[in-house]
Amino acid sequence: MLKNHEGKPVPQVTFRIREENDWATLSTDDLFKNKTVVVFSLPGAFTPTCSSTHLPRYNELAPAFIANGVDQILCISVNDPFVMNEWAKDQEADQIRLIPDGNGTFTEGMNMLVDKSDLGFGKRSWRYSMLVKNGIVVKQFIEPEVAGDPFEVSDADTMLAYINPQAAKPDQVAVLTRDGCPHCARAKSLLSAHGFAYTEIPLVHQQRSRVVGAITGRGTVPQVFINGTLIGGADELERWLEDREATAVLGAV
Repeated sequence: MLKNHEGKPVPQVTFRIREENDWATLSTDDLFKNKTVVVFSLPGAFTPTCSSTHLPRYNELAPAFIANGVDQILCISVNDPFVMNEWAKDQEADQIRLIPDGNGTFTEGMNMLVDKSDLGFGKRSWRYSMLVKNGIVVKQFIEPEVAGDPFEVSDADTMLAYINPQAAKPDQVAVLTRDGCPHCARAKSLLSAHGFAYTEIPLVHQQRSRVVGAITGRGTVPQVFINGTLIGGADELERWLEDREATAVLGAV
């Protein structure tokens, strides 16, 4: 039976880590003392849900967490330091600190150590998240104890909504482009000038028209998507940004 740890201090342990190809240690106090920390823990590095959704979304929402008083976001997993370091390189994890709980000491102290021997994993962490202030667990979201690997409540959006239901989330922006396209350069410049972080998807000449046509119904690049909505090319993006600013001004009056 998994036990909720709210109102209690996090376990006092020492983590063995690898920094610059050498061994180092981190204590519980190093990570939590006088800080507000969001932690999410998962069964294993490089596993499907952990890599495709759990970790990337925390990384994506990191600016929103920081804007709402969180000092640091930690991902703790019962994996060795070498695996965790390689996973960090492989993932969208530049704003997350990955902590290896190699012996499962911290996880056991949290009453979250479970047996996954049926998968060949041995002892691993159950999936959960928590908000920790100065070493005390303020809130914990524990996945339901059902078969498999449930992922319902320990996600980044649930934690952010607990911290601040009105928190502004970063916009999701992608741009279909090609090399040497001046209109693509203009669209990217407009996005940057208005504070949008974007992902560029460059398309090779032999595939560009088919890909753009299949996704957007159009035949040219750039094609800009914001929060799931097709905005269009550079001219359409400029108009969209102007309308957005005008709406913001009216709303402030």
